[in-house]
Amino acid sequence: MANAPVQRMSQLMAKTLRDDPADAEVLSHKLLVRAGYVRRTAAGIWSWLPLGLKVLSNVERVVREEMDAIGAQEVLLPALLPREPYEATGRWDEYGAELFRLQDRRGGDYLLGPTHEEIFTLLVKDQASSYKDLPVILYQIQSKYRDEARPRAGILRGREFLMKDSYSFDLDDEGLAHSYALHRAAYQRIFERLGLDYRICAATAGAMGGSKSEEFLAPAEAGEDTFADCPNCDFAANTEAITYSLKPVDGSGVPALEEIPTPDTPTIETLAAHLGVPASATLKNLLVKVDGEIVAVGVPGDREVDMDKVEAHFAPASVELVTETDFAGRPDLVRGYVGPQGLGEKVTYIADPRVAPGTAWITGANKADTHARNVVSGRDFEVDEFVDVVVVQDGDPCPKCGTGLKLDRAIEIGHIFQLGRKYADALKLDVLGQHGKPVRVTMGSYGIGVSRAVAALAEQTADERGLVWSREVAPADVHVVAAGKALQTELALDVSEKLRAAGLRVLVDDRAGVSPGVKFADADLIGVPQILIAGRRSGEGVMELKDRRSGEREELTVDEAIARLTAH
Repeated sequence: MANAPVQRMSQLMAKTLRDDPADAEVLSHKLLVRAGYVRRTAAGIWSWLPLGLKVLSNVERVVREEMDAIGAQEVLLPALLPREPYEATGRWDEYGAELFRLQDRRGGDYLLGPTHEEIFTLLVKDQASSYKDLPVILYQIQSKYRDEARPRAGILRGREFLMKDSYSFDLDDEGLAHSYALHRAAYQRIFERLGLDYRICAATAGAMGGSKSEEFLAPAEAGEDTFADCPNCDFAANTEAITYSLKPVDGSGVPALEEIPTPDTPTIETLAAHLGVPASATLKNLLVKVDGEIVAVGVPGDREVDMDKVEAHFAPASVELVTETDFAGRPDLVRGYVGPQGLGEKVTYIADPRVAPGTAWITGANKADTHARNVVSGRDFEVDEFVDVVVVQDGDPCPKCGTGLKLDRAIEIGHIFQLGRKYADALKLDVLGQHGKPVRVTMGSYGIGVSRAVAALAEQTADERGLVWSREVAPADVHVVAAGKALQTELALDVSEKLRAAGLRVLVDDRAGVSPGVKFADADLIGVPQILIAGRRSGEGVMELKDRRSGEREELTVDEAIARLTAH
């Protein structure tokens, strides 16, 4: 980008705004719109203006350089994709309502790609026939599409977004582990170069499938992921991936089950208050429907059920809460007084590992206005399956060392998966092995949210005056501001050309009829790392250099300013 023309704000297709957009909830949304980086086209669909596109392109450049450095080869596959490969892997249905589906004029089914495992698999199937063709890593940077139910937070949660997705193809699990390690290290270099504060967290694979999975999360208040960080060891994980081990206890000394009248206590809060016991002594039983069949989920009364964990456990089946209609059709299920004892084969019962064999509870008696106490797991009821389904809380023990965990919000900026052979099996991706027999290829999948990284950077680095970019991603190296008079504008333009000739990317505010105060505020809002001001001492050839991040200012001659800026 060296020697690119000086960008004049008098000609720039971008208008800064003094006020936050009415629909903006998070900092990056407010600032990227106000600073003229993006504009909303429709819900979850954004247009990138010149300054925003420069930042986005810089993030792409960093990603490309580090992907190329591990030997990955860039391709570009279509975004409009046929139904058949996704049907072969089951994801045509698994993706559910998030998948954009459409038909061509002949009635053929297509989708807008949310991710490209199937298509990359078919590409390699077409191109690779022998073990000599592997291993290979392919990647692309391309728009993806997901029909978000609630597109919000600007470019953080859009229905169209830019993503780098790469895929490794190896002959065995050892090769996959090596490709995974290459990506993991490359991601660390990428996020460090971009200037992002991030954590590597254990994660669930979800609809992607596969075994090992890790997320790269950028801590931020606007984040939609919650992750747990151990202050004592190196453990970090998305809360959906944290599991509690099953620890049976000796319940032989617990008295026999006893039913007790508990009128008007359909909630845990009312029950605990009525009996004078802590909520943790009660057993909460949430009823859900899994593909239409009722399932009871048991957790301690002081914990909430994490529906994401429940849905992940039963995926690809659909999970929804039971309704009044469901209760009306099942008189054996008494709303507010459901207990696991006596459910028998009529209802599948899953429970959190904290409801371990031998533990005793107060829970519903399956009768109106009645509960039962001394209800012992394994004695009075059986659990069909133990599944960690509670919402992780601040202070829960670290699975690695037992120290209380600290919870934080974060933005997912990257995700890496050891897919294994899920897609190779479904699409029959084999190559001829070294000994003349077919070998089933094993795969990895690795994503980076390129447009999300822009928002994450804005969230983490902005201050009360506006955006604050690092030089690596900023739309320019220096923002030259002419305070307003003809002499100041002349000096600003002359210096800008000299800086450009020295290889710097320059944005110059040469707008006429705009007050110095507005120009200075816009410079802070736009967030270029160095701001050079042609102000009151322009007649003496003296300018003011301001560091956007620290706010430090220094008066320098033109030659000194050019030398200082080109020395960076």
